[in-house]
Amino acid sequence: MTSTPSLIRSIRVLGATALLAIGLPLSAQAETLIPAAPELAASSWILMDAESGKILAEHNADEKLPPASLTKMMTAYLVEHEIDKGNLNPTDKVRISEKAWRAPGSRMFIREGTFVEVEKLLHGVIIQSGNDASTALAEHLAGSESSFADLMNQFAQRLGMTNTHYMNATGLPAEGHHSTAHDLAILARHIIEDYPDHYQIYSQRYFTYNDIRQANRNRLLWRDNSVDGLKTGHTDEAGYCLVASAKRNDMRLISVVMGTKSDEARTQESQKLLAYGFRYFDTRKLYEKYEPLNTSKVWSGAQDEVQLGLEHDLSVTIPRGREGDLKASLEIDPVIKAPVQAGQSYGRLVIRLDDKEVAEKPLVALQNVEQGGFFKRIWDSIVLFVMGLFN
Repeated sequence: MTSTPSLIRSIRVLGATALLAIGLPLSAQAETLIPAAPELAASSWILMDAESGKILAEHNADEKLPPASLTKMMTAYLVEHEIDKGNLNPTDKVRISEKAWRAPGSRMFIREGTFVEVEKLLHGVIIQSGNDASTALAEHLAGSESSFADLMNQFAQRLGMTNTHYMNATGLPAEGHHSTAHDLAILARHIIEDYPDHYQIYSQRYFTYNDIRQANRNRLLWRDNSVDGLKTGHTDEAGYCLVASAKRNDMRLISVVMGTKSDEARTQESQKLLAYGFRYFDTRKLYEKYEPLNTSKVWSGAQDEVQLGLEHDLSVTIPRGREGDLKASLEIDPVIKAPVQAGQSYGRLVIRLDDKEVAEKPLVALQNVEQGGFFKRIWDSIVLFVMGLFN
């Protein structure tokens, strides 16, 4: 199918109205200079905008590395998924097995044979990084930790975490257990967006269970008020790791730092990444989903027109101060024939900066258009034939 460009006569950019012509910039601002991302003392790292998904900086971001307790982000995500679907209640009681009770490493200090609420175990996983809590939830949801790991891998593929493979629910060292900074940023974005009601747990500094009060290991929660998550990890093999997220004004960033040498190092390196992103970039929402962007002619339809728009909000992340240089264009199929189904693509919206494409989304029909009557279809076919557009 071929398409031809169609001019957007007006576009709302950053709350202002600006006339656009294809190939013409909105202004003659000088290009903003962006310094190179800071060099970090880490094996792998990435900085991503949570709204647009744009990667602002990275180093070895797709290298497979042991994720340590960053694994528990997926464990928690699966629990949140089951709660959201109504398959699990936060007040459900989980029986603690001997295996869960004996789990080595960081612990919530649950006791074998007792029953603990799902919600408390979820806090134990996220805040206290409890291997015992992770094992207990895995067994409760899937029958065994190995079966739960299989479920984790299915969800990883579904979320696009193509370089991740789980062997357990805790992150304890195991052959074949690995992830990447990029994949963990993708997971963090889903945790934030998919289950916002549970995300607030990641910002809690302390949790007490069995009269034992433990602090969240994410030191950024004390150093930066804009930071509200997510998770730390550490083993001798993995080094010190941290997935962090911060929101300032309307912009949220996600940083992943893996393989640093100390708790303090993972904190400082994460701070560097977040500071770089907030200082030099900006994220703006340009369009809302289902907002009509164009009214196009429909041939052979019961109605002569259909509105086109986006199925999802469109945000872009660009160098700070360059919003006035954005250009937009609609590329719409030259012939739209009924029947038209809402959600079907009939072109695309393209956003460019300095002639470089920075965002692209399908243009979809916002309503159904049924076929017109027999004579309407015949007449429109004749007109299309004469115009050389019949197919």
